[in-house]
Amino acid sequence: MNWLRKDTCPHILGLLDRKRNITSRKPRVSWNATSADTCARGEACCQMLEALLNLLILACSSVSYNSTGGYTGITSLGGIYYYQYGGAYSGFDGADGERAQQLDVQFYQLKLPTVTAAMAYSGALMTFSCLLLLGGALRVPWHCPLWLVMEGLMDVLIAGAYVPALYFFFQHLSAAYSSDVCKEREALYQSKGYSGFNCSVHGGDIGAGVFAAMAIGVFAVGAVLAFRGYRKVKKLKEKPTEMLEF
Repeated sequence: MNWLRKDTCPHILGLLDRKRNITSRKPRVSWNATSADTCARGEACCQMLEALLNLLILACSSVSYNSTGGYTGITSLGGIYYYQYGGAYSGFDGADGERAQQLDVQFYQLKLPTVTAAMAYSGALMTFSCLLLLGGALRVPWHCPLWLVMEGLMDVLIAGAYVPALYFFFQHLSAAYSSDVCKEREALYQSKGYSGFNCSVHGGDIGAGVFAAMAIGVFAVGAVLAFRGYRKVKKLKEKPTEMLEF
């Protein structure tokens, strides 16, 4: 007699079917593991945004750093710019040309400390964000969870430091634009028919401020995700059965 026939021994086949279903079932991923993976992805996105925003701040600040602007900055380009703006057709000759160059250099020196500090600050933070990205790629937060605590604390400090940095940035720029040098420079260029040399904050300065304000929010979100990631990693290490590649 065949003991595996369905009509003679149905309970044996039922046991075999249940065993097959149990062994072929895919293991479930725990909620903690999924949440930790989501935090890690969120942190990586925040770090990329932090690096990008600081790169944009660096670019906006470098506009003021790389050129004195006005008569001196334009004529330094040479070629057609020289003939249109810096030569006989510019309206600047003799004492006016020399005075325009002096005012350009003096105004550039007034703005130089502020834009230099902004470039150094944004460059350092961009490097910091890139190092955090590298650490995440090397799985440092998984092997050393305190890395996430350090990252969260640094994000909080940076987000808080952006507020006074923005205040001093625009305060020093306002002092430069309200100086006698800027006003005399503006009047001299207007007397020759040139516009665009007003003593007010320019587009590059506004762009740096806008990107810095956005960075405050991104660093704050990054801090929250770092602290949440630390909690999730600690729970996963306490329960090895819920481990997921982090």
